[in-house]
Amino acid sequence: MEEAFEIERLLDTSYKDRLWKPFIHGISEYQLIQPGDRICVCISGGKDSMLLALLFKHLLRYTDFPFEVEYLVMNPGYLPRVLDLIKANLARLDIPAKIVDGNIFKAVENVPSNPCSLCAKMRRGTLYRIARDELKCNKIALGHHYDDVIVTTLMNLLNSGSFQTMLPKLKAKNYKPMQLIRPMYFIRESDIRAFGKRIGMEFIACACPLTEKGEGLAERSMRQATKELIARLMKEYSPYVERSLFACAGNVKMNAILGWRLDGVKHSYLEYYDSEEGPEIPAKANADKEKD
Repeated sequence: MEEAFEIERLLDTSYKDRLWKPFIHGISEYQLIQPGDRICVCISGGKDSMLLALLFKHLLRYTDFPFEVEYLVMNPGYLPRVLDLIKANLARLDIPAKIVDGNIFKAVENVPSNPCSLCAKMRRGTLYRIARDELKCNKIALGHHYDDVIVTTLMNLLNSGSFQTMLPKLKAKNYKPMQLIRPMYFIRESDIRAFGKRIGMEFIACACPLTEKGEGLAERSMRQATKELIARLMKEYSPYVERSLFACAGNVKMNAILGWRLDGVKHSYLEYYDSEEGPEIPAKANADKEKD
């Protein structure tokens, strides 16, 4: 399709520095793709996952690296007009995605509290299952980006009293030997929005029926409030706040914190207080595991 090719070509021209290079940098920096990988690119229909699919399509066009890709849309119960928009965008970008029904929205509609968290967990589990058992993939790729990383880091500090970030790759605990990768780790959300505006495409936002009813908004408003807080700090305190939030997870000074948890076991700095060698960190931290 001529239009799809012209859109894709922007990744080599106008958006090479803002989208393509950060995508390749993320893959290289964190070794996200290995020879023989079969990767399931998960498409929700939003701007981030649609761009992720386009980036993988472009990578496959030019690389000789031996790996395969499957494109998956898991329909959790979208309204017909929403699903039609997703299909139209896939066709316009010439993305050969498989659409599978999950009916997850229906399963969580009567959940009294935190329906968004349960929905996200169920959607992730469904993606793992379909990717592994039906598509025979060993990895799933999600469209989380740089801004998601810093917002998640700050939200954990402010709301859960813990320092943890959104990692670029994870081993699935309950769906072995699956892994999750985030190739858009270094891409800024503002550049994704600019790209969507440039190509004139409309993408879905949440598209959850509960959102349209005004339910489950607390969880989403907290993330938006955190974004606004970061923007305010950049304006009033330092323009480098975002950069510092992103970098801090890779610059933890173990001899200057009160404690940490490793594989569910809590440790205190008092354990090594009288030692001149400092904290001993086990060789295998298993920090790349998550609860699915």
